[in-house]
Amino acid sequence: MDAGPVDPTTTSAWAALAAHRAGTTPDLRGWFAADPQRAQRLTFDAADLHVDLSKNLVTDETVRLLLQLAEETGVLARRDAMFAGEHINVTEDRAVLHTALRRPAGAQPPLVVDGQDVDADVQRELEKFLGFAEQVRSGAWTGVTGKRITTVVNIGIGGSDLGPVMAYEALQPYVQQGLRCRFVSNIDPTDVASTTADLDPETTLFIVASKTFGTLETLTNARLARTWLWERLAAAGALADDDEARRGAVAKHFVAVSTALEKVEAFGIDPANAFGFWDWVGGRYSVDSAIGTSLAVAIGAERFREFLAGFHAVDEHFRTAEPERNVPLLMGLLNVYYVDHCDAHTHAVLPYSQLLHRFPAYLQQLTMESNGKSVRYDGSPVTTGTGEVFWGEPGTNGQHAFYQLIHQGTRLVPADFLAFANPAHPLRDGDTDVHALFLANFFAQTKALAFGKTAEEVRAEGTAEEVVPARVFSGDRPTTSIVAPDLTPSVLGQLIALYEHVTFVQGAVWGIDSFDQWGVELGKKLAVEIAPALTGDTAALEAQDPSTAALIRYYLERRR
Repeated sequence: MDAGPVDPTTTSAWAALAAHRAGTTPDLRGWFAADPQRAQRLTFDAADLHVDLSKNLVTDETVRLLLQLAEETGVLARRDAMFAGEHINVTEDRAVLHTALRRPAGAQPPLVVDGQDVDADVQRELEKFLGFAEQVRSGAWTGVTGKRITTVVNIGIGGSDLGPVMAYEALQPYVQQGLRCRFVSNIDPTDVASTTADLDPETTLFIVASKTFGTLETLTNARLARTWLWERLAAAGALADDDEARRGAVAKHFVAVSTALEKVEAFGIDPANAFGFWDWVGGRYSVDSAIGTSLAVAIGAERFREFLAGFHAVDEHFRTAEPERNVPLLMGLLNVYYVDHCDAHTHAVLPYSQLLHRFPAYLQQLTMESNGKSVRYDGSPVTTGTGEVFWGEPGTNGQHAFYQLIHQGTRLVPADFLAFANPAHPLRDGDTDVHALFLANFFAQTKALAFGKTAEEVRAEGTAEEVVPARVFSGDRPTTSIVAPDLTPSVLGQLIALYEHVTFVQGAVWGIDSFDQWGVELGKKLAVEIAPALTGDTAALEAQDPSTAALIRYYLERRR
């Protein structure tokens, strides 16, 4: 695609941004007072998302320089290369085609990458797992005793868990009555034990999500779930004590999301009930692939297609919108500015929607696994800060927890506030519209963070002088407000795609490969080497460093 990443610190825009930052004192009160059109000029629409960037610490000059930085670092050229299927995942020599997962059937021109008709592959697999989902929903797919499935348990980890559970929680109003999903990810045996404790084995279906069908945590939990199924069915008198009966039970109560068909079959799952995806989609970008099978069962094929259409709408916005109005581009550039020119280390995502309570956790993997890198894609060290820590909780819970630090602490914490005009449950407390009360907090928090409260305003309230400093709010705390009419499957897809592309923009400026994740490998490898020491292998124990060996001995002495 190119000769290598551009060092952003060598660009004229970078130097100009540094000088601009040093010479600019943030003053949101003053900027809004002097410019009545500021809010209008810095508010943009991407599909159904209404995005207000006006409370960020930027002037028109800041935005101009950030767009110049994008041009000088080749962000848009790299974007176009991604959509075209070039191998921008350099360390793994792969295309990056999560956007292909949501291209509509018949999209033109066809997407052919490395001689493969990607569109045809995607549509074939989509039809397969959506067809399966409809079988479960209709009751056509039954358990081994002929009872319809009422509980789906997704077994996965990382992107095979975080995306499905987040989307399932977010789209609760769309889940078919009488169906529920549960999720097992942690290898802590408490997870699988507590998740299955109250389930009926005759009406439970397990989805084992592992591309290679070799992920340690996922396969361990899958085996535990299989044993649970056999034991519970046998206890209920629904399973004979022979291998053929056990295989038959697994075939009716387990399906897989995997491309390792031999391993799937060896586990006991019919390969015909394995739904695949491709090496050009990373786990954290895969909720709109067969990894989302549990979600498809919950909300149905039609709603799942709406989910995909939402992704695609923002993909098209990112691909075609002019830079000055390109929301993912602008948000990604703002994040670079805060990290590298304003010394911000974290970024809060604060959904004013209880249904999105898992969205910050989802973004943690998306952003930090993608951009937590210290070398660029040509192997050279980065020359800038990369990868802020993403975190957050739903409002108003967060207001009574950590907002104190955001308002009055010494750390700059850029924050994204998310809200929806219409609630899933329009309840009233007497004459009070509770959702309106809820969103009053949303609007108040961004206003308070932007404009603060001066000492004079505090004194005017009659506050004792010795308490005045503690009650001053400095303001000039940056926020982005993202509002949509409703939290629909389409809008959820739009939100996910927005942050995918924000993450892409940051990585492109920094010159890193946002699509590998080698940082997760070392700990997994060492765990395999250490495990024998926990079961009596003295040589494995003696091979450890003094600290690790001492901790293992402490564990062994106390394990009952």
